[in-house]
Amino acid sequence: MANFIYFLNERKNSKGSDSELSNEQLSKILKTMAKQVLKEKLPSVHDLERILQGITQDQPSQSKTDEESTNELDIHGNTEPITKYLQKKGYLKDDKKWLTHKGFFEIGQRMLEDITKAINEGEFGLHETKNIGSGSVVLDTTKKLEIGDDIKNLDIPKTILNSIQRSRNKQSALEMPLQLEFEDFEKFETRDEAKVAVVYCIDLSSTMKYSLGSGEGSRIEAAKKALWALYVLNKKFFPNDSIYIIGFGSLASEIRQHDIPYLKTYDANDNFLHYTNYQAAFRLALKILKKDGAYNKRIVMITDGQPSACFIDDESQKNAILSDKPYSHFYRPDEETLAKLKNDREIKLDIASEMVYLCYRYRQVDPAIDAKTLQEAKKCKREGIEIDTIVVSEEAELLTYVENLEKHLKGRSYYINPEKIDKILISDFISNKKRILSSRHSW
Repeated sequence: MANFIYFLNERKNSKGSDSELSNEQLSKILKTMAKQVLKEKLPSVHDLERILQGITQDQPSQSKTDEESTNELDIHGNTEPITKYLQKKGYLKDDKKWLTHKGFFEIGQRMLEDITKAINEGEFGLHETKNIGSGSVVLDTTKKLEIGDDIKNLDIPKTILNSIQRSRNKQSALEMPLQLEFEDFEKFETRDEAKVAVVYCIDLSSTMKYSLGSGEGSRIEAAKKALWALYVLNKKFFPNDSIYIIGFGSLASEIRQHDIPYLKTYDANDNFLHYTNYQAAFRLALKILKKDGAYNKRIVMITDGQPSACFIDDESQKNAILSDKPYSHFYRPDEETLAKLKNDREIKLDIASEMVYLCYRYRQVDPAIDAKTLQEAKKCKREGIEIDTIVVSEEAELLTYVENLEKHLKGRSYYINPEKIDKILISDFISNKKRILSSRHSW
């Protein structure tokens, strides 16, 4: 079969090759790119060209003038493929992960704008607080030094002026060197900066492939879209905060933020990685957050299934399970599987010498897995880390399990329609900051 090359609409135009995409056409192209990059089966750059040609060849609205229609259709006045044009403009690269940093943030920004349109404007706020006290942000305003205050933010000029003013008020001659008294000292006021570190743990089990009710995408695509917009929000408005992403099945791995769109679920062909190991997610999240200097730390679990795997630390634990269930299955990934994941997905599984115990029980959680999951979650709580769970499944047994887990942890659990997860995560991320700011000043 002959190879076909798709070109942009070829029209005569005095502008030559320097013509630009209209904002409307660029938005349409970026929206299409976003939809394609979120798919589990990522199209190649060649396939993307064919898809983009389809949308740019749509007929213009009849309400537009001939000149407006001409400008909109004449993308850059020659037969260069759209993908080549996008590469020159910095949105695209000829690679299996074809989004550039510019493309990633441009699409994420537009996603964020769409989401915020649906959220009440009054719900948004920055890291601001009216509470003044000891903190890391130095303000322009000053106050008298009090006993016990740190003198590192002393306002020297104002302190000297206070000393001179005091001498003048006493009608005494100004003598050098100046004799400072405690009442002369003045310091800059400070405001505490609420820095937050959040780890989002995304379930990559095979059921996350299930389609949404509307038929537009899947659970994992909805979760990826939400995290993409959330990360852009974080970088734009809360640059001192940290957002980390963990993908987990039987084992967990840290995901680079720019790789959020490329996350894929596991399936039965992935050598037992398609089970659900909450413990693996909690353990890696704890490891990450221990290295982060933020005062406020949080784990948010996004899942559609109960835990069906946990770590076995030694032979005695394995034998205890086997004595009760002789046909139990234990798993440790081989070198071939690890190499394949590194090559195909560019991820490194968080695994040492542990063995994974796999046990899927329909609508039930194995007692050993339940105990290990709770034990790991409590380790996080002892480190001052809050844990919340977002459920994207209507399965009653899962909701019950998660609610019981959060009761032990004194955390929060939510059932969320996957199609609304983007709005929920954005709102929750910002409102949670407000609660943190309030609570830190009420001790």
